[in-house]
Amino acid sequence: MIAIVLLICLTVVLIAAIPVWPYSRQWGYAPSGGIGVVLLFVVVLLALHVI
Repeated sequence: MIAIVLLICLTVVLIAAIPVWPYSRQWGYAPSGGIGVVLLFVVVLLALHVI
């Protein structure tokens, strides 16, 4: 159950990290890319039944 909640929270954070405001456009895709890597790692762990 906690894995599903973690997956949902990481997905929401990934969507929230997309650069929208003018001051954050210079960051590029680094914030959402980093969170995407964490999300991918969690999905792999879920697939392997580690979590």
